[in-house]
This record gives sequence, C-alpha cells and structure tokens, in this order.
Amino acid sequence: MAQAKAVQSEEKAKYIDASNCIAGRLCSHVAKMLLKGNKVYVFNAAEAVISGNPNFVQKDFLHERRKGDPYHGPFFPRESDRILKRMVRGMLPKKPRGVEAFKNLKVFKSVPSEYKEKKLETVESAANKLKCKYVKLGDIASLLGAK
Repeated sequence: MAQAKAVQSEEKAKYIDASNCIAGRLCSHVAKMLLKGNKVYVFNAAEAVISGNPNFVQKDFLHERRKGDPYHGPFFPRESDRILKRMVRGMLPKKPRGVEAFKNLKVFKSVPSEYKEKKLETVESAANKLKCKYVKLGDIASLLGAK
C-alpha cells in the first residue's frame, strides 16, 4: 500500500527546466500545476529571464529590496531561486488551498546531484522568443548581493 502511494506521488511530480524561459510565464504555468495537486520541482532558476531594459529591471529590484525596515520588513529575497519562488507565491490564492499548493514547490538554482537522472521538461509557452532586451535572474541576484 505504501509503495502504491509512493508511485502515485512520483507520477504527479513535475521536473521543469527554467533555462532561457520568461520568468512570469513560467511562474503562472507552475502555479496552475500546483493548484492541480502536482509536486513541482523547478531547476536552473538563475537562467530564467525577465524582459525589459536590464538597467531599469535591476533598479526596480533594488528599490523593492530596500523598501521598509531591515528589522521589521517587508523582506524581499536576494537569491535567484527564492525570487522565482516568491513570484509563484504571488500567483497562488491566499486561501488554505493556495498555502497547501505552495508547500509542493521546490526551486533550485541549478540541478542538484540527486536529480541529475530525472528528465526535465521545458515549458514551451514560456520559452524565450524575445526580440527586446532582457536580464537573467542570476544577474539580478548577484546585483542584490547573493552569494
């Protein structure tokens, strides 16, 4: 019985590669999958892109980061995986259903060794086909002071 549940949960797990994907479109797709009850693992978050002039996008993230009080918040993430995770959180409902769905999300900067053998999916609707300027989340994270 325990093996059947483990196999069933493994089938509902989705492994997504965020390399060269538009972050907002990727996050909306991930949020929908989470609300359907899937466990979602997102890899290569540092390679996701945000469209726009890199100077303005980075300035906007710096402004968000410096908002508020450093002791009482609001707190904004520096790391690329946490930025992407927070973007998904903003697209989920603030009700118990959204909180439970958010617990099924794992985001990684790169591919950890235990997931190397997994087949990663790409989200075609989020693929980077931009003809304008864009910036990678890893570049934004390094600007914000990520290590």
